[in-house]
Amino acid sequence: MNSGDGDGRTGRTVGAVARIAKVTVRTLHHYDEIGLLSPRGRTPAGYRRYDEADLGRLQRILFYRELGFPLEEIAAVLDDDSVSPSEHLRRQHQLLTDRIAHLQKLAAAVEHAMEAEKMGIQLTPEEKFELFGEHYREEWETEAEQRWGSTGAWAESQRRTGGYGKADWERIKAEGDALNARLVEAFTAGEPADGGPATGLAEEHRQQITGNFYECGHEMHCCLAEMYVADPRFTAVYEQLAPGLARWLHDAILANAARRTGGQA
Repeated sequence: MNSGDGDGRTGRTVGAVARIAKVTVRTLHHYDEIGLLSPRGRTPAGYRRYDEADLGRLQRILFYRELGFPLEEIAAVLDDDSVSPSEHLRRQHQLLTDRIAHLQKLAAAVEHAMEAEKMGIQLTPEEKFELFGEHYREEWETEAEQRWGSTGAWAESQRRTGGYGKADWERIKAEGDALNARLVEAFTAGEPADGGPATGLAEEHRQQITGNFYECGHEMHCCLAEMYVADPRFTAVYEQLAPGLARWLHDAILANAARRTGGQA
C-alpha cells in the first residue's frame, strides 16, 4: 500500500489522513479517544497509523456526521455486526435519497418565498392562509407573474402592494368579503345580471380592484370576467359562495361595461 506520509508498511500518519479526509488532527484524536475510530497500527514510538479499513470506517463516520447523526449513534450503527458492508451502502443510499428530497422541498419553499417577495405580499405563509383561506395557493402568485408580468397593470400592482402590510390585506379581504356577501344576496334574491343592483355591484367590484391594485378599466374587467367562467379555479371561488354565482357575476360585469361605455368595452 502506498502510505503517502510515513512508513508504507505501517499505514498513513494522522496528518496524512486528516488532509485526505479534510478533517482536523484534533478530530481524529477525539475519535480515537472515544473509541469511534481507533487506528489498527502504531509505530514503535506510539504514533497512530491508519490502514485501508480505518479509512473506510472514517468515510462512513463522516457520511453519517454530514447527515447529522450524533457520534454515539454512529458508533452503534458501525459496530453492529449484523449489518454487512452492502447493507451500510443501502442505508447510505436511502439516507441520501431522503436528504435530497428534503433539500428539494426546502428549495421549493425558498422559491415560493422569493416569488411572494416579488409579488409584494409581505406575509408569512400562516398569515396568507389566515387571510385568504384554505383554498389559497402560493403557486397562483407565480402563475400570475408568468401571465401578466410584462404588463403595466402588473408593474402598478407590484408598486402598490409592495408597501402593504398585514393590516392592509385584512382591510382588502374585509372589503372583498362584504362585497361577496352582497353579490350572493342579490343573486339569491333573483336580481337579473343586467339589472341596476347587479351592475352596481359589478362596478363596485371593478372599483375595488382599481383602488387596491391597479387601474382596472372596463375592458380589463371584462377579461377578468371571462376568467371567472373559463378557469375552474376562479369559478370555484364564486361557486362555493353560491352555485351559479360565477356566471351571474360574469354577465353582470359585461352588462355594466356595456352600460357605462355604450358597448365600447
